[in-house]
Amino acid sequence: MNARVVSSHRIREGAHDVTDPGDEFSAALFASLRRSDQRLRARHYLSGLLAAKGRKTIRNIATLVGGAAAEQSLHHFISNSTWDWLPIRQALADHVTRVLAPRAWVVRPLFIPKAGEYSVGVERQFVPGSGQVLNGQLAFGAWAATEGTSVPVQWRLHLPESWLGNARRRRRAEIPDSVQAETPDECTTATALTALGRWEVPTRPVVLDTHVTDLGRGIRPFVDAQVPLLSRVNGRTPLIVADRAMPGYRAGAIPARHIMESVQGLRRPLEAARGPVRRTTLVAAVRVRLPRPYSGPELLLIGEWHERGKAPTALWLAAPATAPVGDLVRLTWLAQRAAQDEKQISEQVGVRDFEGRSFRGWHRHMTLASVAHAVSVLAAGADESDEQRFRALRPSA
Repeated sequence: MNARVVSSHRIREGAHDVTDPGDEFSAALFASLRRSDQRLRARHYLSGLLAAKGRKTIRNIATLVGGAAAEQSLHHFISNSTWDWLPIRQALADHVTRVLAPRAWVVRPLFIPKAGEYSVGVERQFVPGSGQVLNGQLAFGAWAATEGTSVPVQWRLHLPESWLGNARRRRRAEIPDSVQAETPDECTTATALTALGRWEVPTRPVVLDTHVTDLGRGIRPFVDAQVPLLSRVNGRTPLIVADRAMPGYRAGAIPARHIMESVQGLRRPLEAARGPVRRTTLVAAVRVRLPRPYSGPELLLIGEWHERGKAPTALWLAAPATAPVGDLVRLTWLAQRAAQDEKQISEQVGVRDFEGRSFRGWHRHMTLASVAHAVSVLAAGADESDEQRFRALRPSA
């Protein structure tokens, strides 16, 4: 992307100057906002996410664009206005895929700790990857990922039954009637498939960087949609060895960890060809099936070891089971790319900082935080020599 498109300049609100990410970029992403005042507020909010010091609350953002009066207008813009965030996410996904050409869509959980109980979705709930039950919001994001960078383009907030089944809480948080109860597994799947199904983005493998509880139900929608899938697997997950040449064939369901430990003699070194993670790792793979009642095609269980110990450091299931193992392992490394960018970029532009209480406010903040993440990524990687490439790829306003 050309540096001039995302380079900052100054816009004015009252007596204050703020940093603006650029006219062309803003016009392309905010074209769905019909009113000029909404487009201006979106640019102000985006600029504040990029430039405000400390937590990216509406109050801190407003200090850059006019103080108390601006705070009131920005609060209304985020929490009470009528604009739809989905067209902006679609424009962002289109723009990012055109410029970055992602290799995969990484879906990973985002837990947002909260001390109170009034923000939408806040509940004591299990945090994937931590093994803890904590108080806060649980969301899932879909990231367009390459070896060098990643950008979140879609978010889905998991709403516990304590919210959806409570008419008072639901009404107070302005949760639409169309939002129905779903498990974290269903939330994970929907995060990926709603983006791939509704938006004209290229089909790429989906990497589920979370432990899916019900693998049969979790994998089936991707198989049906013919979307290649890699899903992280718990070592205790029971699987059936499908390769008659491998240990454990006809032994019934065996924990995934034990299957991989039995074939550690087949491990082969794999070196990252490029990207942020440069290392040699050891990998092995076994064709497996899920226990009944799942009746889908064979899957590929992949184990990765960083050292020559007995326990693998990562386990993944791939569907279909036909792609080269090295290519699949390199795709799993994109999950680390997204995790790193979440910490180093998304957190810096306020992805966890929204203090409002409404469902719509949360989604609007997350949308603009994703745009701020994209601005940071594209501006950091901008090169004047890319002028011709960008002009061929940029979306129309």
